[in-house]
Amino acid sequence: MTSRRTIDPAGAVFGLAIPLLCALAVLILTAAWEPRLPAEVASHWSGSTPDAFTSPMTGAWTMALLIALVGGGCCAIAALAQAQLMMRRYMLVIGLAVTFLMATLYVATLTAQLDVSDSSDAPFPAWSLGLGMCLGIAVGWLGASLLRDYRERPPATTTPDPSLPRGSVELPIVDQVGTGRPTTAVLALLVLVPVTIVCLLMGSWWPMAIAIPSCFLILSLLRFTVRVDEQGVSVRNLGASALDYGLDEIIGAKVTETRPFQDWGGWGMRIKRPNRYGLVTNTGPALVITTESGHELTITTDRAEEMAGAINTLADRRA
Repeated sequence: MTSRRTIDPAGAVFGLAIPLLCALAVLILTAAWEPRLPAEVASHWSGSTPDAFTSPMTGAWTMALLIALVGGGCCAIAALAQAQLMMRRYMLVIGLAVTFLMATLYVATLTAQLDVSDSSDAPFPAWSLGLGMCLGIAVGWLGASLLRDYRERPPATTTPDPSLPRGSVELPIVDQVGTGRPTTAVLALLVLVPVTIVCLLMGSWWPMAIAIPSCFLILSLLRFTVRVDEQGVSVRNLGASALDYGLDEIIGAKVTETRPFQDWGGWGMRIKRPNRYGLVTNTGPALVITTESGHELTITTDRAEEMAGAINTLADRRA
């Protein structure tokens, strides 16, 4: 089925309403606590020592604007029903992680300064960094699972070109692409080892509170399950379907060789131009699918030949 819906209700709630509510909560909470706060509150720390101060409401407005513009700006695409679903999910999780990180950190810093006359000795609440990131990822993950793909899906009017591969294989064909265990271990070490050194030099563990949740989030966003069956092609990520092309809309499938950085400018989910997407995680064979709506999807997989043959053979049966 096709839909002309322009706003995804779940995306509007999680991508627009939640960041704005977090920004509003910062303002309301600061106004309510202002009588219990010093005239100037600590707004920045160098290590564990405050080195910048501002009035409570000035700090609140600054943080509220940052939450709305930075966090909400990342999340806003989640509300666009016709935008690419996987990209909407990515940006929602990342945006809410940033939103909750900033909101939780700000509330924790105010809490540490309640009922004190001098904020120059206020401790830096490092624990709030990890808590905020984890809360944001959890809420973002929930919102991402509720997003739906409302793009238009016109049915294919032709069968695949005779020159494209055919094959008779046992379905479904499933392949895990992205970061495997060795790559995951290497990426984790590349992040955690430098952060550990920084923590030792600073004598504080708070950088790790950001690094561990961030590393978990990044690695989760780089693992995909590709499936080809009688229904078409689907890609799962974050525990939900991220890409879904029905067999009735596919014009054909071919095999090509691709290089993530040279051909796509990076690794992971890529957009080369409108409606041309790439899920490129390694150099080598790739499955390329085209649809009646003009979408072209490239997926790097060692089973590209099998998948293309199966898709074209199934599509031939539409005639």
